Amino acid sequence: MNCAGKVFVVTGGGAGIGRATVLELIRRGARVAAVDLNAEGLQETADEAEAGKNLSLHALNITDRDAVLALPLEVTEALGPADGLINVAGIIQPFIHVEDLKFEQMEHVVDVNFWGTVNVVKAFLPGLKSRSEASLVNVSSMGALLPVPGQSFYGASKAAVRLLTEGLYAELLDTSVTVTEVFPGAVATEITKNSGVETSDHGGDTSRATSPEEAGRVIADAIERKRFRVMIGNDARLFDILSRVAPKRGITMIAKKMKDLVTARAKEVGI
Repeated sequence: MNCAGKVFVVTGGGAGIGRATVLELIRRGARVAAVDLNAEGLQETADEAEAGKNLSLHALNITDRDAVLALPLEVTEALGPADGLINVAGIIQPFIHVEDLKFEQMEHVVDVNFWGTVNVVKAFLPGLKSRSEASLVNVSSMGALLPVPGQSFYGASKAAVRLLTEGLYAELLDTSVTVTEVFPGAVATEITKNSGVETSDHGGDTSRATSPEEAGRVIADAIERKRFRVMIGNDARLFDILSRVAPKRGITMIAKKMKDLVTARAKEVGI
């Protein structure tokens, strides 16, 4: 699928991977509707894109189902019918164990990561199926391949996104819609801050993390090549291999590596 001339909707377009994906698609000649809860972040994306009428901004909460269901018409009026949907928006949990998470914290993660994705998919899928070719991309996480202690519930929500995406792939095999699932590893974004998770060092060293720009390029390439499954970063590729070859060993290795970090986070929040 050639991105040039196509209309894409990107959630989480106000920062991080979402913003980078918006900018990459614009660079490839697409028209993009950027969706985000943060209106200021969306404006920063627009300032960087300098895309004029090829970019529309939509400040809304993807957990607001009525607002999301009204979005396809808004996008059509601004840019034309959507040819592609990229669900990037998501949040992490505090870096603590599931037993220490409050129910409202867990519910918020599921509302954004899973139900938010469901809302947007349900809103745009009928229109995508009417296009001669279309793309549906859902961003999961390497945490959906193997659990990361301190992010177990986040990983569970992203695993739900993974299975939803694979189910959609099966259901849409005989349609014009290509379905892609994306598993990013560590990407140098501000997801910790944007998720409202307070830490002294924003979750650790990001010097080895994949850049958002690289993540955006990988996603755009996956759309153009009609790929089903995409890993972003060597860490995600390692998680993928371990999850299939030696899952128990992989889980144990990650747990040992994360033990000190989770203990430190628990102390920060007084647990």
